[in-house]
Amino acid sequence: MPIHVVFVCLGNICRSPAAQGVFEHLLQNTGLNTLITVDSCGTAAFNIGKSPDSRSSAASLKRGYRIDNQIARQIDDGDYERADYVVAMDRMNLTNVTAWAPVGYQGEIKLLMDYCGHAGNTQVADPYYDDDAAFDQVIAQIENAASGLLNYICEKHNLAAKH
Repeated sequence: MPIHVVFVCLGNICRSPAAQGVFEHLLQNTGLNTLITVDSCGTAAFNIGKSPDSRSSAASLKRGYRIDNQIARQIDDGDYERADYVVAMDRMNLTNVTAWAPVGYQGEIKLLMDYCGHAGNTQVADPYYDDDAAFDQVIAQIENAASGLLNYICEKHNLAAKH
């Protein structure tokens, strides 16, 4: 059974789809995509069925990541059944996914920025009400943290990149 990671933000149209896209790219490039799977979701229901925000898609594409095929959804019990890692973008969503975790959940629930040298910035800020530059900054943060997360998973599960 592959190791499963689920990224979580509020609406699943900006940060978590970008994190999924970045992480999928990392997995593909390292040949670990058969050993580690990835998904994303939101804690809120208001974007269910929507595509990622066009600004998030554009910022992702500028860095080589395609996320426009993703569809927003809300976290559910199945995510906790599948996920070894529930990775939140900010403290508010971390609080929610921690509170909603079923009793006895064996996976790890942490902030994405906990997996990298974050220089004191422990959250990936929601860029939704900001300008395009905020989306570019989010992608850069996610790239740094996603590499740290992958290194952490590889070390913890004794995995080695195939390329």
